[in-house]
Amino acid sequence: MFTYGVNISMIFAEYPFPDRVQKVAEAGFSAFEFWFPSLYDMKALKEQKERFGLEVALFNLNTPPNMKGLLSNPKEIKQFRESLEEAVALAHQLGCKRINTLTGNTLEGFSREEQTKCALDNLRYAGKRLEGEGITLMFEALNLYDSPGYFLSRSQEGFRWVEEAASPLVKFQYDLYHMQLMEGNLLNTIRANLDKIGHIQIADLPGRHEPGTGEINYPFVLKALEEMGYSGYVNLEYIPSEKSEDSFAWLPLSARGRNR
Repeated sequence: MFTYGVNISMIFAEYPFPDRVQKVAEAGFSAFEFWFPSLYDMKALKEQKERFGLEVALFNLNTPPNMKGLLSNPKEIKQFRESLEEAVALAHQLGCKRINTLTGNTLEGFSREEQTKCALDNLRYAGKRLEGEGITLMFEALNLYDSPGYFLSRSQEGFRWVEEAASPLVKFQYDLYHMQLMEGNLLNTIRANLDKIGHIQIADLPGRHEPGTGEINYPFVLKALEEMGYSGYVNLEYIPSEKSEDSFAWLPLSARGRNR
């Protein structure tokens, strides 16, 4: 059985950041994720996490402002590896077992082959570096409508990278919102590649709001994930269409994880 988590960089944004952890607990969830640690007070987050007995499901490696990640950037290999070290240290402090990296944008002056090789070299490095740490690195594809120029926008390419990285500590983060926009065929894709997926995020579309506000049949999708035996996190990464607390009406309190 999978566990739901809440992305507090998008949900509960109407509250100060440290208070969002308490809101996750009050809403009945047992886990949360967030974007870039450099944006927030990690000391306060850790205190709140421990106070309310929550798990940190995942966070992103720090990325310089205005950059969509470092993974495929041949000019930033050193910075990628330094950010990986920072993330490993923080993950241990927070008891977090999953970290995520963005791949970065398509760059002028480099071929697609050169950027792909850089990404694969970094993933192989990360796979070896994470041995014995109890931490898995994710990387994700984004849609080109919200993130024009982003380097990785198709799941099949991402799954090939997982295969070529050849490490159980490197997995693909599958975001149904992004992949519905880019390619559809969500369940067939997940079913065929479940062993390569380490984390799932959800939102509906158009609008990137909560399930039930758009075109994805989430009751069907989530039931299918259970039937497949997916046992990781399904994290809510959406823009609430109204007050954050009210955006969970689609998910019964008993399914949110805190009271299991």
